[in-house]
Amino acid sequence: MPLSLDSRQTKPSMQFLEYIKIADSWVATGIVYAILIAAVVLLAKNFAKVGTFVNEVKGELKKASWPWESDPKIKGFRKYKELVDSTVVVLIAMILLAGFVQLFDFIHVAVITFLTNLGR
Repeated sequence: MPLSLDSRQTKPSMQFLEYIKIADSWVATGIVYAILIAAVVLLAKNFAKVGTFVNEVKGELKKASWPWESDPKIKGFRKYKELVDSTVVVLIAMILLAGFVQLFDFIHVAVITFLTNLGR
């Protein structure tokens, strides 16, 4: 008589194993979980350094010049005047750059077409 496992005992554990499997591959699952464990270990090992880094970043961000008014009395659209002006300048520059690239693309296509038609 062959040995058989009671299906009621193995189903929940098998369901859990199928639940944690990634992309129907145990190799991919092992790689992903190994990377996650390594990341957690490295983060825990360097937690003090990460905390110091975050505090330094906060300090530097407080020193930065932000493109909006810090005065709480100024409200609405006027508060973001510098931000809006900078955005408009960037958009205009991008439109001009796109036109410049398009113009030279048109010129190069015309020149290449002319040169390739010379041999016919």
